[in-house]
Amino acid sequence: MQQPRPLGPGQGPTGAVYQEAIRESALSTNKVLKNTYLLLAATLVFSAMTATVAMVANVPYFGPFVTLGGYFGLLFLTHKLRNSSAGLVCVFALTGFMGLTLGPLLSAYIQNVPNGGQLVLTSLATTGLVFLALSGYVLTTRKDLSFMGGFLMVGLIGMLGVILIGLFVDLSAFNMAISGGIVLLMSGMILFQTSAIIHGGERNYILATVGLYVSLYNIFINLLMLFGMGGDD
Repeated sequence: MQQPRPLGPGQGPTGAVYQEAIRESALSTNKVLKNTYLLLAATLVFSAMTATVAMVANVPYFGPFVTLGGYFGLLFLTHKLRNSSAGLVCVFALTGFMGLTLGPLLSAYIQNVPNGGQLVLTSLATTGLVFLALSGYVLTTRKDLSFMGGFLMVGLIGMLGVILIGLFVDLSAFNMAISGGIVLLMSGMILFQTSAIIHGGERNYILATVGLYVSLYNIFINLLMLFGMGGDD
């Protein structure tokens, strides 16, 4: 009588369940990544539209308190409603508001800074290249960068402190160093956030989109400041 052959690695009930779990995890990760990039593209287009409207309508600068209040208020709503369809509405409200606040800054550069339009396009193109390079690195290497979380959190707290101090103290002498530091910090955030998506640390594509959008927004603004650092304008 022929004896049954022993099961190989990955075979049998336990192995089948394990393989199925891996497959479902990969499908879930790909779905989050796809939805994140689709929503990110849509919010970037919408933000560009609201920024253009603000420029055409000559919308004035909102001031730091209105800007920060609107940003943190909409960010709070987005986090609270992240698991519902209303969360999508909040994402577009947040990114649209940030586009409106960006319009006056772009108008000031284009109208008052020499080669302002070229600086805006250069900053935009550089931001896109940075995002593609950083995202491509993580997606290609599949490295787990979760260890960066603590360092980035300290950096974010420090950046927020500098912003708050800047509301009351003139920090113009340190603008270049501050902008350079923010660009590096936000680049690290893109690496960390992309790694979190592909390794299962972030399963909510709404929050993933907001995180990447805010990083790109800050990189663009601070590159614009670095490229136009020749004068007080």
